[in-house]
Amino acid sequence: MASYHKVDMAYPIKICAACGEEFELKPNKPGFANRCPDCSTPEETTTTSKRPMDAVERKSASEANAARRQAMRDLLYRKDS
Repeated sequence: MASYHKVDMAYPIKICAACGEEFELKPNKPGFANRCPDCSTPEETTTTSKRPMDAVERKSASEANAARRQAMRDLLYRKDS
């Protein structure tokens, strides 16, 4: 007669949403719970280098951000009269 604590419980069998293969969902598995370990590996992302902004672009971005902050401030703190 096996006691409750000595019985190994099986991991649930899931089907990968990406490739359709069956896999065991194990605890602390990296990635998504609905994807197999092969499909959960991070995809290669191309690194895009940012080109430096010149003074005119920085000034226009700063002015746009200031206008955006002012508009949000007006929306948040306006008094309905």
